[in-house]
Amino acid sequence: MRGRSGNALKLIIQIPCYNEADTLPITLASLPREVAGVDCVEWLVVDDGSEDDTAQVARNCGADYVVRHARNLGLARAFLTGLDACLQLGAGVIVNTDADNQYSAEDIPALVAPIIDGRAEIVVGARPIESIEHFSPLKKLLQRLGSWAVRVASNTDVPDAPSGFRAMSAEAARRLMVFNDYTYTLETIIQAGQKNMAITSVAIHVNPDLRPSRLVHGTWSYIRRNVVTMLRIFMIYRPVRFFGYFGGGLFVVGLLIGCRFLWHYSHGHGNGHVQSLILAAVLLGMGFQTCLVALLADLTAANRRLIEDVRSRMQEISMPGSNGALGKYSMSGRK
Repeated sequence: MRGRSGNALKLIIQIPCYNEADTLPITLASLPREVAGVDCVEWLVVDDGSEDDTAQVARNCGADYVVRHARNLGLARAFLTGLDACLQLGAGVIVNTDADNQYSAEDIPALVAPIIDGRAEIVVGARPIESIEHFSPLKKLLQRLGSWAVRVASNTDVPDAPSGFRAMSAEAARRLMVFNDYTYTLETIIQAGQKNMAITSVAIHVNPDLRPSRLVHGTWSYIRRNVVTMLRIFMIYRPVRFFGYFGGGLFVVGLLIGCRFLWHYSHGHGNGHVQSLILAAVLLGMGFQTCLVALLADLTAANRRLIEDVRSRMQEISMPGSNGALGKYSMSGRK
């Protein structure tokens, strides 16, 4: 695998950050400068409006590029900003990792190998979830449920969908778009599956916990966010199945209640079952309307896919070298 137009293949390791001045030096110190199969390895830090010295610490610790949001926009936006910047800088392969040093940087060669070999477009690092001591039983359960929901919605077999340690080709990065402001992990895998990208997983190692998770502010908050995320996954990416099953269920129940009323009516007891007739009419109407919503949602999903394709084409036309797309954030570098 070579870069665009046969140029040297560049790997950029991007790290979204928010107030990571304490942990970032540890993370950067472990990153490689040479990876088998690529000609150049660079580091890019996305400072998502940090209130500490994250940007300066990144520069002092050897980051090649620092991209900075003027204010905090969230992990998903920081991830997308990093992808845009990496593409503008001519990356052929992009690795995303966390600033808290959760993932072992020694696994980066294994993470990018399937892309370099042409066997995959996206590679997700699969953590040993059951053996991670600081993960509570509830969090492990929700991790499994989230991964299951993603596998159903995407028709992939990724075992650890919430993992943020992943590699992707430049072409895959151009085709990804995140609508969720909370996190990017689940949605990008679903998009990859729906767009028939080649996606695989490799087993990775994790490092000891340096700080509590920024995405988990409490058990009930974590449950609520995960449930909402999984519901949104099915509503956005499987609208016919989600609304169709719900609407079909309402319609069938209404039909059964209506048949019950007709049976009583045919035996001369209709006056005592008017409530059944009203309930049947309401359920049939709700079921029919929900099925219409399923069709409209499917049309919206088709339009969204068209917009994503147009966005990918526009990015490809503008690559590489132009900084015209960097107006939403500022970028500085050592090179």
